[in-house]
Amino acid sequence: MANDSSTLSGAEALALASLITPTEKGIASRVLAKTGGGNVTIFAFDAGQGLSEHTAPFDALVLILEGSMKLTIGGKPVVANAGDIVRMPAHVSHALDAEAPAKMLLVMLREPKA
Repeated sequence: MANDSSTLSGAEALALASLITPTEKGIASRVLAKTGGGNVTIFAFDAGQGLSEHTAPFDALVLILEGSMKLTIGGKPVVANAGDIVRMPAHVSHALDAEAPAKMLLVMLREPKA
């Protein structure tokens, strides 16, 4: 793992909530780790913010750290609360909405290249 300002240093315990500062009326994000196999990003959403519908070529896991998020995955609404994890399958459209302030961890899992 690269050791730059966008990733975490090794061998150190850090509180997830302290790794991101929410942005008023916006979305903040920080890449915590990035490799050829995927990446881990922490997000903070203010109330009323979200990510519009899109697809990704690989599976992703959403772990809700604080608050709750409404996800729409392949047209199916899923409400996830703090402590919940949701898998978003590859090539399936998805969107995320925060009705109240929320923090989440996004883990993207890329397939190894042949």
